[in-house]
Amino acid sequence: MPSLRHTIADDLRTQIATARLKAGERLPSEPQLAARYKVSTATLRNALALLQAEGLIEKAHGKGNFVRPPLRRLTYVGGGRTPADPALQVSIRTTNLRARGHLRALLKVSSNSPLTEFLCVTHEGKSPHSLARIYVPRDLAPAVQLSSSPRPQEAEPTATKIRETVTARLPTQEEATTLRISSTLAVLAITSVATDATGRVVEAALLVLPGDRADAVFTTHPTT
Repeated sequence: MPSLRHTIADDLRTQIATARLKAGERLPSEPQLAARYKVSTATLRNALALLQAEGLIEKAHGKGNFVRPPLRRLTYVGGGRTPADPALQVSIRTTNLRARGHLRALLKVSSNSPLTEFLCVTHEGKSPHSLARIYVPRDLAPAVQLSSSPRPQEAEPTATKIRETVTARLPTQEEATTLRISSTLAVLAITSVATDATGRVVEAALLVLPGDRADAVFTTHPTT
């Protein structure tokens, strides 16, 4: 038997799906909804939290809960650096740093080895959609970069193997702030490590996608 919060969430979800509650519309106040469904305010808030996690509603502090407009779906294609969507723009910030902690293990380099980080944020207008941190050994990083790509195509090292790990987790505070999402919304975290024919790691990418609008597609070509 479904719990009260799931029953309430199902009813509100149906109202949104059938446009009885329209995009941008403000929901009745939480006390009004609690009275309508004959539940406590705590139970009502738990129901709203389910819809917030699904990206169907958003809460504006001091203003109430609103139906969110449909979100652009992001598709990450295996082996890429950022979501494959020509409508999205990519802003890039480059930083030189030294390998320490998890980066040292990720790129399989000695401590303090020089690296270049490419911080890539995809966005549509002023709305951010994904966050990627791409790390390359300094001797493989180009001297210049393009605005539409983390690195010039001709400067890319040849990768013969890419290993990707996909994890669902809550965002860090920095990720939530950058992507302008709730800290309670799960994200899709993809770690991609590319190696060359000698086994050297030529690139490591850490990609974060909001869980309410992301799909990851991987294509496998079986061999005999």
